[in-house]
Amino acid sequence: MENLGFISILPVLITLLIAVWTRNVILGLFIGVFTGVMILHGLNPFTGMSTLIEKYIIVQVTSSSHTGILILMVLIGGVVGLMERSGGAVAFASMVIKYISSKVKAQLAAWTSGSLLFFTDSGTPLIVGPLFRPIVDGIKISRVKLAWIIDSTASPVAVLIPFIGWGLYSQGLIAQEYAELGLTESAFSVYVKAVPFQFYSLMAVMMVPMVAMLKADFGPMKRAETNCAKGIVLEDENTKISEGVSEDIIKKAKPVLVWLPLLIMLVVMFGLLVPLGFPFDMSNIPGNAFRSALSTAYIFAALALILLMAKFGIRTLAEGFALYIKSIGVIVNILIILILAWSLGAIGKDLGAATYIVALADGSFPPSLIPLVAFLVGAIISFSTGSSWGTYAILMPLIIPMAHQFDAPMYVSIGAVLSGGLFGDHCSPISDTTILSATGAGCTQIDHVKTQLPYALFNGSCSIVAFVFAGITGSVWGLAIGVVLMLIGLLVIRRFNK
Repeated sequence: MENLGFISILPVLITLLIAVWTRNVILGLFIGVFTGVMILHGLNPFTGMSTLIEKYIIVQVTSSSHTGILILMVLIGGVVGLMERSGGAVAFASMVIKYISSKVKAQLAAWTSGSLLFFTDSGTPLIVGPLFRPIVDGIKISRVKLAWIIDSTASPVAVLIPFIGWGLYSQGLIAQEYAELGLTESAFSVYVKAVPFQFYSLMAVMMVPMVAMLKADFGPMKRAETNCAKGIVLEDENTKISEGVSEDIIKKAKPVLVWLPLLIMLVVMFGLLVPLGFPFDMSNIPGNAFRSALSTAYIFAALALILLMAKFGIRTLAEGFALYIKSIGVIVNILIILILAWSLGAIGKDLGAATYIVALADGSFPPSLIPLVAFLVGAIISFSTGSSWGTYAILMPLIIPMAHQFDAPMYVSIGAVLSGGLFGDHCSPISDTTILSATGAGCTQIDHVKTQLPYALFNGSCSIVAFVFAGITGSVWGLAIGVVLMLIGLLVIRRFNK
């Protein structure tokens, strides 16, 4: 494939610079794509805009696989909105509270509740936080500790689940690059195989029970816990949770509003896919068949939720359906990012960006370092923009072709992109989950960032070692190395805490 030299990567660089400068990924993607069109088709802005719409946006939207993903994202948005506003998630989390009698149990209960609410990474902080706030206050656990727990069970859990928004969004990006490279493996299969290599995400989830049971707090978090035990609390009493579920709805809600729709979704999905070979033989399942089965599962889950809300007097059938439509609207920004990301990938192909990068690095860049570089660059981008999804949209079109060309371990490289986006997100003061976690826990955003940052950097350091090992060997044992390093570090910290 021919390339235009440095100009080949100009749209990607412009996308990155604008996204970081304005902290607006959509604006960065749009300007990057438009720049690429102008380079390829002339400097007339009117014909350039027309070409962008005709040859890129429309082409991407009308691709059958892309259309399937967009429809699926819309249906997921509807179900998540229904679950959040039905009060069922609050009722479900409330069940866990009955078993709390110590600080360790309180932390594990908050961690369990957040992990089980995997379907809503943005809703988890606003459900688990207010629910556990009076509990941690009474048992003298700092609110910043609660903020860290719910931040570690929001995005880090969601990104590990292949059949909800995070996974399907990333699969859309992966599918685009695999199609451009002529690779036939399904995006779902690739994503599932990359999950064990999401070292940062996995260790973020594991770190909570390890710290709780070992009593191995450190840094500003240790001081916050010590002060909390003395009655000095870092909190923000003025924190308000916008669009919270009303008390009347919470009183009527039942845990069945969560577990039954999820059960129906899984039964329908497995019922349609098992005859095709799922989950043991994914190679014979067409991508559209998988997306159709999952879309069907989400539709029946939504219908079950609407009927259950009517049964318990939470909302009428008409109100439930109206809420479903309203919830779909929330997903529009994500759809725009996906479409623009696909378009940027197509522009990059036409410009020969991947070929240029490969030629630039050929002979001077060890393939084994690609996962490490993906992890670190992803962390920088997501820290600067506060957006994991925007980071994935920028990096997937670069890292996947590089890994393919240099024969670097592909699943490790993809896992590194996903982990890097989470790492930077956890460190960033402008990340939406950072803000929501502080809001839900009732502490200030600055206090949350200050106390969580050393934990994120500790996890990130262990992840770096894991990615170096996995980049060289391609082995999932990199995770074991990272976990062992984390455990040793926490045991040393515990010893000094005594």
